[in-house]
Amino acid sequence: MLACAVAGALVLAGCGGGQGGGTGDPSGYGSQDVNPRDPDSLRDGGTLRLPLNDLPVNYNYNHVDGHGEWARDVLWALMPRAFDQSKDGDPVLNADLLTDAGLVSTLPQVIRYRINDRAVWSNGRPITWEDFAAQVRANNGSDPAFRFVDKTGYADIERVERGGTDKEVLVTLRRPFAEWQGRLFYGLYPKEMNGDPAEFNGWHTEPKITAGPFRVEKIDTTARSIALVRNERWWGRPPRLDRITWTAGDRAWPDRLADNEIDAYEIDANVDLLDRARAIPGVKIRRAATGQRTHITFNGAPGRPLADPALRRAVAKAIDREAIAQRVIGPIVGWAKPLGNHIYPIGSKGYRDNAGAAPTTTFDPESANRELDALGWVRQGSGTGSIRARGGQPLRLNLVIFRDDLEYEQIAKEIAVQLVEVGVEVVIEPVPSARFYPDFVHAGNFDLTAFGWVLTGPPFSDSVSIYQEPKGGDVGLNYGRIHDPVISEKFAEGTAELDNSKRIEIGNEIDRLVWDEVHHLPLYAEPGAYAVRENLANYGARGLADWDYTKVGFNP
Repeated sequence: MLACAVAGALVLAGCGGGQGGGTGDPSGYGSQDVNPRDPDSLRDGGTLRLPLNDLPVNYNYNHVDGHGEWARDVLWALMPRAFDQSKDGDPVLNADLLTDAGLVSTLPQVIRYRINDRAVWSNGRPITWEDFAAQVRANNGSDPAFRFVDKTGYADIERVERGGTDKEVLVTLRRPFAEWQGRLFYGLYPKEMNGDPAEFNGWHTEPKITAGPFRVEKIDTTARSIALVRNERWWGRPPRLDRITWTAGDRAWPDRLADNEIDAYEIDANVDLLDRARAIPGVKIRRAATGQRTHITFNGAPGRPLADPALRRAVAKAIDREAIAQRVIGPIVGWAKPLGNHIYPIGSKGYRDNAGAAPTTTFDPESANRELDALGWVRQGSGTGSIRARGGQPLRLNLVIFRDDLEYEQIAKEIAVQLVEVGVEVVIEPVPSARFYPDFVHAGNFDLTAFGWVLTGPPFSDSVSIYQEPKGGDVGLNYGRIHDPVISEKFAEGTAELDNSKRIEIGNEIDRLVWDEVHHLPLYAEPGAYAVRENLANYGARGLADWDYTKVGFNP
């Protein structure tokens, strides 16, 4: 769910008849399946009706509690960004916000942004260089009162200045930052919010000032619904849709789709959602390589059992990633290969399967048993299923997952069965989605947890915050509080490396170190399948691209 890392390219198999075919070949990276149509050929008007697992808990995408997939899907209809992601994940200038962005110099690195003269916020104030400057101050780590999610790139900025006009921004960095296009101002917010920690942290019920093709009509926290309408102040290409609505609730999405209450839903790794969608007349299965990687995070914070790296390695050796992938997504895809890289997606130029060269975490339950014995964790009884203990404390780990989510329930049950074989008890703790991140994951109230990293920019710089050094409440996305200064040094080297091939090699060197420290354990890439009403165009399996809600609409 959190928007920060990488994924691979699994595709649906055996869904012929226009339902989305595929052989499971990872070359599907960079594809889309959205029923592409010229927007001018689509019906003018209509409402796109979508489901949500839950309402966002914060509408500031740069806030630690707002940096999730549900919030992103809504906010991308409301907020501007400097660069969009294309279907293959490369950054493309967002011409609605900017007319130009480029380097003025490299030593020092100076970036010049030219803002569209017509770009305005929903309160009528023009978007200016001051909004860029305020965003840097709020996200660069200089003031801990701002609960920002990721300071990568922003922390390297020395100053932001006005150019020749209020619509020209000059950004000077104190050290080179190679992936500035895909990272900086990816989700620009107004100075009214970024200038005040209370505002930055407090957009809990609604986004107060926006600047997208749609604006908020109503957010009903009781009905758990969001309604957007066309933004009368929008200066770009007019959207084809009149409205977009999201409704959070139970996951009876196939029934709602069949009853004409919604127009699409994401299948995830849920065989039931796939099979039931296939049976609905007028519905197509669309699929493309996704930007979400499901994984297990280990909590290595001081005082936690897994603070001991030797214990983390032993536990990791008892987890069969291939068996989990086969159980959860095997029935959906033509193959189920575990991910072998923490940073780069399968099919990308940077991907190397480094898992095979990581004997410290290769599935080996016999080795796990020997290592647990050597660490002094002794079985209390004989035979399989007896739980280990040391110093009177049982080897018990709590595994926090989303409540009422079949995918994570399957993952949790498989892990519990695997670990009990080596004498580790797993207590599965399902929690409500609204509390999952703020009360458990962000707060560090877990031993193990499973969720998905979502690729939202260049894979290398998108991963920095996951491994940053925790400093008080500033943990970035390093929820397991596991830090290796060597890895941080390598990331600093890579973010300043302008040669892409050299940066890829640094990234894979980091990946090999991460396997050894058992920071987290990649499982698989999400299948990337959507059930979509067949007359809905420019919507569905978007691959790695951002939504372009101005193009979405219905065939006449």
